[in-house]
Amino acid sequence: MIVKEEFLSKIRTYFGLNLYEAKIWTALLSRGIATAGELSDIANVPRSRSYDVLESLEKKGFVTMKFGKPIKYIAVQPSEVVERVKKHMLTETKKRIERLDKIRQTEILDELEQLHSEGIELVEPSELSGSVKGRHNLYNHLEVMIKGAEKTVTIVTTTQGLIRKIDAFKPIFEDLKKRGVKIRVAAPLTKETERTIKDLEGLAEIKDTDLRARFVVIDGKEIAFMIMDDEEVHPTYDVGIWVNSPFFASAVEELFEHAWKAMKPYKKEKAKKTVKKRK
Repeated sequence: MIVKEEFLSKIRTYFGLNLYEAKIWTALLSRGIATAGELSDIANVPRSRSYDVLESLEKKGFVTMKFGKPIKYIAVQPSEVVERVKKHMLTETKKRIERLDKIRQTEILDELEQLHSEGIELVEPSELSGSVKGRHNLYNHLEVMIKGAEKTVTIVTTTQGLIRKIDAFKPIFEDLKKRGVKIRVAAPLTKETERTIKDLEGLAEIKDTDLRARFVVIDGKEIAFMIMDDEEVHPTYDVGIWVNSPFFASAVEELFEHAWKAMKPYKKEKAKKTVKKRK
């Protein structure tokens, strides 16, 4: 049986299987019932590994074992497997969350924080930089940066980037507002961003700009800038550069200050007009 690599890749992603597990399971689905040896030949998996793989699949609820000589395996209906995997994931996630919550009540977290603070003191400022790949990872990193803001948060982004950031960070902006942190956002504003801007009322200053840029500066000390146009790159391949350098970050923020003065505050009427131009 020949199964396309793309199909196997999707199975591995959705069901959390390794390559051998995906091959053996699809082979068994095509037969309904088979021995480990038969599945080894069909799936092109080493016979010495097929027994371990089938045992793993049985524990995960993908197959059931039929006693007899020789031992045979029966495929569980895929729709039932989906429900079992879902239930297992929810149970495991709940357990992990509970374990992480318990860490806060122990000395482990304090010791980890101490190790981090002592280690950071030994790091040269020039070493505090790196690249982040994937929009999901980028937003995780931005969240940490923004949460740590003490004075200012400066955001320059695209129309869609503005919508994404407010959806992701609004609760954090509300907390920053309570702490007196000044938040400024510049993005191309259109009718599409009206609801987003409404969510920002009272939390941040927002202005319209034609700048094609994506970056975030925190306290004039650290900066994360995205090097690709979000309209032209798949989220998986989006890339950002993070630099913890007051010299560089403050220089970028100073340039932003000049541009900010020339930007126009948001006006509903203007957004309705500009949406046609930008299409």
